[in-house]
Parts: sequence; C-alpha cells; structure tokens
Amino acid sequence: MIWVGIALVVGLVVGSSVAYLLAARRVRVSIARVHNARKRAQAAEHLAEIGSMTGGLAHEIKNPLSTIGLNAQLLSEAIEDLPIDEQDRSRLVKRIDALGRETERLRGILEDFLEYAGELRLSIKDHPINTIVEELADFFSPMADGANVRLRVETDPANPIAPVDADHLKQALLNLMLNALHAIEGSDSAAQSPSGELIIRVEQINDEHDGQMVQIHVIDTGPGIDDETRTRIFHPYFTTKSGGTGLGLPTARRLIEAHQGRLELHTELGKGTDFVLSLPMNRPS
Repeated sequence: MIWVGIALVVGLVVGSSVAYLLAARRVRVSIARVHNARKRAQAAEHLAEIGSMTGGLAHEIKNPLSTIGLNAQLLSEAIEDLPIDEQDRSRLVKRIDALGRETERLRGILEDFLEYAGELRLSIKDHPINTIVEELADFFSPMADGANVRLRVETDPANPIAPVDADHLKQALLNLMLNALHAIEGSDSAAQSPSGELIIRVEQINDEHDGQMVQIHVIDTGPGIDDETRTRIFHPYFTTKSGGTGLGLPTARRLIEAHQGRLELHTELGKGTDFVLSLPMNRPS
C-alpha cells in the first residue's frame, strides 16, 4: 500500500509538472504573439505618420512636374515650325527631349515614393493564394521569357486561403520578382541558355509563435547577396541597379507588414536568393 501511495504521489507530481510546463509554454507563445503584434502595429503607425507628412509635399511637387512635361512637349512641337537652321533645330529638339525625359524620371521617382510612404488602405478579403500567384506569374511570364529566364510556379496542394488585399499583395510580389529578374540578368550565368531560373513557391506552415501561416518564396538562381548589401537592402533609396530608385524592396516589405506578415531574406553567394513572404491565415484581431 505504501508503494502504491508513493506511486500515486509521484504520478501526481509528474503530471502536475508536465501540465505546468505545457501551460507555461502556451503562455510564452501567447506573450510572443502579442509582442509581435504590438511591434507591427507600432511600425505601421510610424509609417502612417511619415505618409501623412510627406504625401502632400510629394503631390505638390508632382503637379508642377506635369506642367513642365506638357510645356516641354509643346516647345518641341513649336520648334519644328521655326524658320531656323536644321542643325540648330536638331540641337534644340534634343535639349527639349532631354528635359522631357528627366521630368518623366522625376515623376517616376515621386510615384515610387508615394507608393512607399503614402497612406495604405487595404481591402482585406479571403483569397486563395495559389490563384493570386498563378495570375501574377501569367502576367510576368513574357518579361521572364524576354530575359531568357525560366519561370517556375510551385503551388500548395492544400490551396491555402488567407485574408489579403490581392492587388497590394501582387504589387509586393511583383517588386520581389523584378528584383530577382535583375539579379539573374546581372549574374555571370547571363550568357547561358536559359540564363537562370525564378521559382515562386507557395506552402502552408504552422509557425510556433504566429500559428497557421502561408509562405510565398521568391527564389532566384542569381549570384546571391553579400553581407554588406544584405544589411542595407531594405533601406529606402539603396540600390545596386543603375537607374533604380531603391524603393522596390522597402515597399514590398511595407505592404507585407501591413498585412500583419513578415518578409525575410535567405541568400548564399554563388547560389542565389530566397525572399520568404509569410502571411497569417487568420484575420488579425
């Protein structure tokens, strides 16, 4: 009887300890989720403040740029009717055309800036992520073919559904895909046929802290990213592309974080890069 009593006591102690450990783990996971949600909310609030302060200024600059571009076009047409030497006419037209090109370049920079810092208004609905990826791949495939890059899509058989703004999600993915295409084109393998591969992979996971998530991988077989570039790649206006604005990747990350998701980077020199976009499958509270 004594041994039975001891066994019962030991069983109760062990059972209580296991229950305590499980309860403590659930508490830690809940605290981590609340902490992550608070961090994302603070970041979103900070970006909203930036957008409200700078959006109006950008619009004020954009309006006169449109006027300059229109007048440059009118001047170019007027020069054609002037009774001047053909050589002088050609020189004036070239200068006016240069003015028009620079005006359009500035307009593009402003549009990228407004997309990055402007106010985000998401229209969240449940969408099948496979469908979103397949539609974007169909749109992007002519661009990949033109760059001699093989585009491969790997969807999840479970067809995960997540609450997203489909248009904003496509924009974030498009920015990542354009970045991947540029990386492949700039690699040493660009002279090969095909020059590289771009893989878009969808998979559903169970995250320890965030629960059910759907991940979208944007994988390229480019040269990879060195450590110095990696630390700066999400900084606004940092770019390794000639003529780039440096806002594509920061904008992609902002759009994903607005969905209560995250964007992570995995890369290896000489092998390629994997941008991992993770989105919650349940609507954030």
